[in-house]
Amino acid sequence: MPIHPNADIHPNSIIDAGAIIGAGCKIGPFCSLGSKVELLDNVELFSHVAISGKTRIGSGTKIWPFASIGHQPQDLKYNGERSELIIGENNLIRESVSINPGTEGGGGTTKIGNNCLFMLGSHVGHDCLLGDGIVLANHSALGGHVTVSDHVIVGGLSGVHQFVRIGEGAIIGALSMINSDVIPFGAVYGSRPNLAGLNLIGLKRRGLSKNDILQLRSAFKDLFSKEKTLRIRSEEILNKNKNSYVETMVSFVLADSERSFLVPC
Repeated sequence: MPIHPNADIHPNSIIDAGAIIGAGCKIGPFCSLGSKVELLDNVELFSHVAISGKTRIGSGTKIWPFASIGHQPQDLKYNGERSELIIGENNLIRESVSINPGTEGGGGTTKIGNNCLFMLGSHVGHDCLLGDGIVLANHSALGGHVTVSDHVIVGGLSGVHQFVRIGEGAIIGALSMINSDVIPFGAVYGSRPNLAGLNLIGLKRRGLSKNDILQLRSAFKDLFSKEKTLRIRSEEILNKNKNSYVETMVSFVLADSERSFLVPC
């Protein structure tokens, strides 16, 4: 049955034929769901939420008023081709958030992990790939094809350029314009920022040991020393240091990328 019998749907909402609504879902007044939308169990739409396209929303996710989810990508090359949006479990999508599906040029899929918070007015562009535990603060925006790893925080009114990668555990300060890759656990601040160092507060909040943090700090210093190229330094660190967090940081540098890297000033 496309709509579970115990789903609570306000009579002023419009649900197109073909939409799938799971057990325990709550849909408030003046919501609109397209025919290819799927809500898994216990999703809650408070009111005035518009969801379109081939969009799948994981269980326990809550969406606040005036959010626009799964509508046509903001890409002039998009020509109606098949695309999709996959949102994981227990996400909080606040007022006026917009999240676009993928495009043919980016693989056709925008994907978001679990336990993320999208604060008021934030935007996730087409073909973005987001991990778990991410926070996008008020009115921050991700351009198309952006990759954001687990536990990243993007400060309010910040913008991330298309094709940029942001590594695990990084923090982006408010009002930042990010046009280059950010290494895992990095801290970035400023309107046209440089890499300020490691996200030490975030590392401590995650419960990293003192030894792990010391090894990360040492690797960070070696990574951005003035001798040799960034790639050679990364390979040397990877060969001599087997700490898993250090490996995450330098493997990110060695991976293929469309962009350069933010570095310390």
